[in-house]
Amino acid sequence: MTLTDPAARPRPADDRPEDPTGPGPLGRLGGWVLDHARLVTLVWVLAIVVLGAFAPRVEQELSGAGWQADGSESVAVRELARDSFGGNASSAIQVVVHSDDGPLAENGGDAVLAEATTLLEADERIGEIVPPQPGVSLSEDGGTAVLLAGADADTNDMVRAANDLKGPLEELSNGAVEVNPTGASLLWSDFNEANLEAMLTSEMYSWPVTLAILVLAFGALVAAGLPLILTLAGLVASAGSLVLLNELVPVSIWAMNFAMMFALALGIDYALFLVVRYRASRMGHGKPVRTAIAETMDTAGKAVLLSGATVLISLSAVMLVPSPAFRSMAGGIMLAVLFVLAATLTLLPLVLAKLDLRINKGALKWVNAGEHRSARFAAWGERLWRRPVAFGLASLLVLLALAFPVLGLNTAMPSIKVLPEDASARVGYDVVQDAFGEGAPGTLQVVADAADADGTAAALTADPGIAAAVPAQPSSDGSDLVLISAVPTVDPSDPALAETVDRLRGDLPDSALVGGAAVENLDLKDQLDASTPLVIGVVLVLGFVLLLVALQAPLIAVLGTLASLLSTGAAFGVARLVFQEGFGAGLLGFESQGFLDAWAPVFFFAMIFAIAMDYTVFLLASAKEHYERTGDPREAMVGALAHSGRVIFAAAAVMVAVFFTFALSGPLPPKEMGVVLGLAVLLDAFLVRLVLLPVLLRLTGSAAWWSPRWLTRVLPTVRFAHD
Repeated sequence: MTLTDPAARPRPADDRPEDPTGPGPLGRLGGWVLDHARLVTLVWVLAIVVLGAFAPRVEQELSGAGWQADGSESVAVRELARDSFGGNASSAIQVVVHSDDGPLAENGGDAVLAEATTLLEADERIGEIVPPQPGVSLSEDGGTAVLLAGADADTNDMVRAANDLKGPLEELSNGAVEVNPTGASLLWSDFNEANLEAMLTSEMYSWPVTLAILVLAFGALVAAGLPLILTLAGLVASAGSLVLLNELVPVSIWAMNFAMMFALALGIDYALFLVVRYRASRMGHGKPVRTAIAETMDTAGKAVLLSGATVLISLSAVMLVPSPAFRSMAGGIMLAVLFVLAATLTLLPLVLAKLDLRINKGALKWVNAGEHRSARFAAWGERLWRRPVAFGLASLLVLLALAFPVLGLNTAMPSIKVLPEDASARVGYDVVQDAFGEGAPGTLQVVADAADADGTAAALTADPGIAAAVPAQPSSDGSDLVLISAVPTVDPSDPALAETVDRLRGDLPDSALVGGAAVENLDLKDQLDASTPLVIGVVLVLGFVLLLVALQAPLIAVLGTLASLLSTGAAFGVARLVFQEGFGAGLLGFESQGFLDAWAPVFFFAMIFAIAMDYTVFLLASAKEHYERTGDPREAMVGALAHSGRVIFAAAAVMVAVFFTFALSGPLPPKEMGVVLGLAVLLDAFLVRLVLLPVLLRLTGSAAWWSPRWLTRVLPTVRFAHD
């Protein structure tokens, strides 16, 4: 008996003749793809070539800003400052010129400032240039000066301006004078640069690790390479699409970063599921190519489609957060998932049919390519069936213990510590803080009616959280407004700043609006805190509805949805210990901020839930398939583990490897992403999907699959059994 001898394979006892009614919708799609192979190939080649031509521009074209709460007071202040005060907005570039050897005037600092001014004046994105002012932007000892380059473009273009200008500005440094541009635009420029380098490093490590895991999972080099090739095709197409989409609406560079990671993980999951099912049908049961493709699409393909829909639904809830960065990140991932889904359901069946038995080229000697049912996972299922309470309780206790720390989780917007210590924005930040006070890098901007100028200045001066206030600056466009800059007493990341801002917004005249880069972060955090319960609620409801439609069984749909919360809570509980308390900071190479980044709960929850439901659909779709065939709860539970456990195990190993490589990245946010998502997948796949959920199937028995007649009549008919 050989791997390439399908006729020699024994038919399992439960393998029945093909359904005389023919294949389902996805099975017919598989047949259509085979009948129109040239057309499908041509469309994909054109899509990859055309969109791939735009893909190399993704890092240059996508925006670097957008981390703001649309409609907030701070965003209104920034726009007013840009339009009415020469660009003296939070997005302005601050050029910090410093000398350790005495006053700048004695060390050639004046010439450096003049050169910097000339350089800035040549850029059309720069507005009014404000020279250093004694007592405001020129230190008492004369050793530090800040040249303010106003913003005459939107925040995304100002980040691009920072990208273009920081190198030439830093080159003005000499032996006696150091030049370090800083400010919010430089912070995002430096962070995006460090993040891109970290992402590329992570990708470099993740691809070979992923290939090694896939070789072990598939037992053949050709079969292992298929998921990577399909995923790469989806990534190229999505990257080019994001560039084109950016011409219509600004798309954050983070959209591509997340899309790369998410599409790689999900694309491999989906391809893994289809390839395993095809090999079982073709080489295990000896079915013809066309029949094997139809069966694969009607079973594994249907599960993949439902899984993809769950991912899209979960991420669509993030669109409820009124922030351009969040919406474009969610949109970018959704676009990548759509391309990966399209490739999996159209291109992959065609490739499988064309390669056919050659898919096992380079097979390992001990591998049985046609074996779909795993004896080891079947034995694991039998063990769970015999002792459900012991295993279920142990799994539940571990998850609850890990989730317990989440009760003390604190969140805030990222501080300057997310940047490498040698980044220009961080060096300039530290110099400004040393020269002008702890709160100087987080200077507040207050725009008010000119008639309220005195009252606004008096309230600012009297507030205990304000160290100094600059005299009111009249508008440059003739509007009846003034701008007052106020230096807080605390660092921008200090929680006390939020108290100061809240107090000022209550005490200042009605016309006064409080903004500034630090306040934009506070307003975004408030928006995230307000949006998080809504996003979580919407994700849970939509996830339940989709499971209900897919499984036609309310009880298991509820249990599957709630089980996903356990791994999410456990992942955030561990995240608190690591990133808030600093456990393992030395090992992972980061400096704890004392909190988790505020965007993590809402965004990571949607991502974790999407992944968790991905495995839920795979497992429960297989369980439903077995229950539809036999009507036996035991066969449903044990058969689901036997037929999908190995796929879930391998897919989870790939995801964990991909995510944990991001934990090795330089900046802190990718580390948070890698650790939180990696832990979530690890816990969800191995404790929830392979232990707790099967135990729930065991304890609920046939009730898990019961559905009232009225509900059955309302829901569309969805079957997974391919008889």
